[in-house]
Amino acid sequence: MPQATIGVIGGTGLYQMAGLEQVEEVRIDTPFGPPSEAIVLGTLGGKRVAFLARHGRGHRLIPGQVPSRANIFALKTLGVEQILSISAVGSMREEIRPLDIVIPDQYFDWTRARPSTFFGPGVAVHISFDEPTCPTLRQLLYEAATRLGARVHMGGTYLCIEGPAFSTRAESRIYRQWGVDVIGMTALPEAKLAREAEICYATIAFVTDYDVWHESEAAVTVDLILENLRRNTALAQEVIRAVVPLLPTARSCACASALQNAIVTAREAIPAEEKERLRPLLQKYLP
Repeated sequence: MPQATIGVIGGTGLYQMAGLEQVEEVRIDTPFGPPSEAIVLGTLGGKRVAFLARHGRGHRLIPGQVPSRANIFALKTLGVEQILSISAVGSMREEIRPLDIVIPDQYFDWTRARPSTFFGPGVAVHISFDEPTCPTLRQLLYEAATRLGARVHMGGTYLCIEGPAFSTRAESRIYRQWGVDVIGMTALPEAKLAREAEICYATIAFVTDYDVWHESEAAVTVDLILENLRRNTALAQEVIRAVVPLLPTARSCACASALQNAIVTAREAIPAEEKERLRPLLQKYLP
């Protein structure tokens, strides 16, 4: 099977970029069903990159329908070790303006109905998630976007809601009181699953609006978001092109060994069928 060490999860436009060579599509089945879309493999900056349209081509899936377990498992199967996630967000702070970029270092999970682990019955795993994004990826993304002249905010909390509806004004005002910086619908459970898969993960959050708390701005609409997303697509491609050649081939971060002390179940007690089903995740820790 073709291999790639870098994954990019975002929209269709992010793999139709200048400089992408040796392009091919692969379809992968997983124990959690098929991914959102066929994965596009290409060479960029001398490295193999796997591009996945989170919502499917044509944006067919609402956030709660995105098969995140299948998406992350498929990328793991291909050999992906680092994921760059592109996400549209609303700003919860005056100083974070539409068309800005935020590189979050924290997430707040406010989703309700999304499977957020590969494990359970048969194997119990408890990952550390105090630092949910990879510090190495965050720094490289920040530096690349800054060099490109973007207005970039390093760090911040990404509140992930269930959706697909946008917030009420009351919800938006309460979220601001919680101290979050941006609001979106897609970063979780992706980040948790990436950590369970020992894949480095970071979000490039493109601000499209001020949610609905801002009294002097128009309420958030799909038209507004799509227009600002179109304006951000070219910049997202530039950031990816700039950062991919800089990604380290050897990882020293904790992401790479997240399962080392997280598997609670005795190895001999893990059912054989679970060992086989989850082999891409567990194989280096099994006898």
